[in-house]
Amino acid sequence: MAFTVLIPQDIPENGKALLREMGCAVKMGGGHTEADIIRDVGDCEALVARTAPFTRAVMEAGKRLRIISRFGVGVDNIDLKAAEELGIWVANTPQANSATVAEHTVAMMLASATCLVDSANEAKKGNFAYRNQVMGFDLGGKTLGILGSGKIGLHLARIAGAGLGMRILAHDPYLDPAKPPAGVALLEDRDRLFREADFVSVHLPLSDATKHSIGAREFSLMKKSAWFVNCARGEVVIESDLIAALKSGGIAGAALDVFEKEPPDPDNPLLAMKNVLVTPHCASFTHESFARMGEHMARNIQEVMAGGKPLWPVNRPVSGK
Repeated sequence: MAFTVLIPQDIPENGKALLREMGCAVKMGGGHTEADIIRDVGDCEALVARTAPFTRAVMEAGKRLRIISRFGVGVDNIDLKAAEELGIWVANTPQANSATVAEHTVAMMLASATCLVDSANEAKKGNFAYRNQVMGFDLGGKTLGILGSGKIGLHLARIAGAGLGMRILAHDPYLDPAKPPAGVALLEDRDRLFREADFVSVHLPLSDATKHSIGAREFSLMKKSAWFVNCARGEVVIESDLIAALKSGGIAGAALDVFEKEPPDPDNPLLAMKNVLVTPHCASFTHESFARMGEHMARNIQEVMAGGKPLWPVNRPVSGK
């Protein structure tokens, strides 16, 4: 049976083309609020998720809905419990952007260590004397602490360890400390990671367990010379505590692709701090990453359309539709 697939927020053409090649009818949504999706989903077997809210009400309105396939990785905007109870698969694309986000993280670390952004801006102004006002540092020989050792975290570990000569520490309660990944010291003691790292890089999913799990206590453990990097989810961090640590000199700086509230308020102090590098939640935004996400999103739907389970499920429906 071919599916009608609702896309509330547009995606690149390759994903839509693959769905059509599979025989699906692609339905572009009229908006991406909860009310918009409820209005549009009634005749659909599949939903493509980006950042819109996929609530119980949305799923109950989708009487024929069998799968919500995430164009991306995070599923904190999807009511997984409701999906399970209503017999709806939820799937994501965890292999599509891991290398891309890891590379963005390395770019932010390198830019922070070399004062790259400020130096580039001053050079464009003709201020070559700026070279005598700043001094960066090498990443080689420094310690990188990785919180969350999934596909992104482990890819980052390989680049930073083998490519940059960094010492790699990692903490992940789901990995066996007795079987650490190659080149990684897997720590049971989370505090030790914060104490020893020159860069702490966050790669945790947002969940009830991780929300606001990094705050004043963790920043107080870090070296005053250390940098905090977050290319995961802003709500993992208590942002006011991060701001306080940066203002007081408790840590040297931060490199952030994500914020507790997005987009951040224009008067958010992080946007004006000289020791903070920010990007607009775009770590996965490359042509290659988006092409892979489109393909993997479509393949998840294809498997369910054929009567199976998606390639990358994140839930286990109580019953199928």
